[in-house]
Amino acid sequence: MDVKEMIISIDHQSDIPKYQQIVTAISDAVCENVLKIGDALPSVNTICKENQLSRDTVFKAYSILKENGVVASVPNKGYYVATETKKVLLVLDTFKAYKEVLYHSFVNNVPDTISTDVQFHHYNIDNFKTIINNSVGKYYKYIVMNFDHKEVAETISKINKDKLLLIDWNIFSTSENNYVFQDFGISFYESLKGATHLFRKYKRIDFLYPTFSDHPEETIVFFEKFCKEFQFDFMILTDPKEFSVEKDIAYISVSDRMLGRFLEQCRDQGFEPGVDVGFLSYNETPMKKFIYKGISVISTDFMELGTKAAQFITQDEPIQHYVPTTLTLRESL
Repeated sequence: MDVKEMIISIDHQSDIPKYQQIVTAISDAVCENVLKIGDALPSVNTICKENQLSRDTVFKAYSILKENGVVASVPNKGYYVATETKKVLLVLDTFKAYKEVLYHSFVNNVPDTISTDVQFHHYNIDNFKTIINNSVGKYYKYIVMNFDHKEVAETISKINKDKLLLIDWNIFSTSENNYVFQDFGISFYESLKGATHLFRKYKRIDFLYPTFSDHPEETIVFFEKFCKEFQFDFMILTDPKEFSVEKDIAYISVSDRMLGRFLEQCRDQGFEPGVDVGFLSYNETPMKKFIYKGISVISTDFMELGTKAAQFITQDEPIQHYVPTTLTLRESL
């Protein structure tokens, strides 16, 4: 095997461990096709000599690359590139039904040479920091779903912006970031306007926004704007224990748990959704068109969100895109 010429440049002043700098340099070279499958890598002694490093440091880097399947070794001959597969990290908040649509849309639109690791932060900043900190330099690209916490911005700043795609929620992004977002404000408001004639059937609109929800509060602002502008009486219910279905009330909910409680109480009290009471749910799922006689929804297109994320991986071009939010009317309203 002829050794592929490549330069591994070590920044001795950097906070990034030197072994990790080697891992990143070689992983990037593979991802960018500078190194191809079968190419021999510089020897441990060569890297040590050229960068004033200890053998332990270089051995650690090559060991990590072997564990990740990037390189392999032949006794007495050295290390070589073992695969052209590029690893991508997809960080989601939770694995709900609509996130499954996003995930399958993404993986179905990237080639077999892309390997996707999926992790969930569950809105826990310690989980989020651990995921990001442990992944820096190990992946070809990163697709990250942010959330509202003061330490998120600093955490994601550790990822090269060219390799990072922020998805779903426009929070802690800058004009330099790649992103595919949905709009929780004006688009939500415009969707509500499309249901104005149906809301008129009811004496009040109640927004179910339970305390356990991590849904952006921006929707509350635009819900209030809509109700005031179109002169609807309204309430915002945050305590799920106080929720009790009332006749002639229309409900908007960001939680599928509350949808389940709504349907149970309608059954117990003999209320007909869409006649005695109304319901508008946030986020489309494959089952909502079949639940009862169909649940009306306001939702972004999670399939398009996944497709656009895949585009960021396959086309290797910057992207800044908002996925439309739309209203789908069914029998529940």
